[in-house]
Amino acid sequence: MTDQDTGQKPSYESAREELIEVVRKLEAGGTTLEESLALWERGELLAKTCQEWLDGARRRLDDAIEADPGT
Repeated sequence: MTDQDTGQKPSYESAREELIEVVRKLEAGGTTLEESLALWERGELLAKTCQEWLDGARRRLDDAIEADPGT
């Protein structure tokens, strides 16, 4: 069962690995138009998920820096 099946947000690492696989499949070709569109849509969702994780990590770092009285 995958994160997609359970409706849970995948971890950054999981989303990144799946995104790499999606890109590999798209670059390799040999898929139908329908399959390519489905892969593209999945890739867009995975890229958005990765960006959300990175944005959240950046916010946490910024908050920690701002909270540090030594800076």
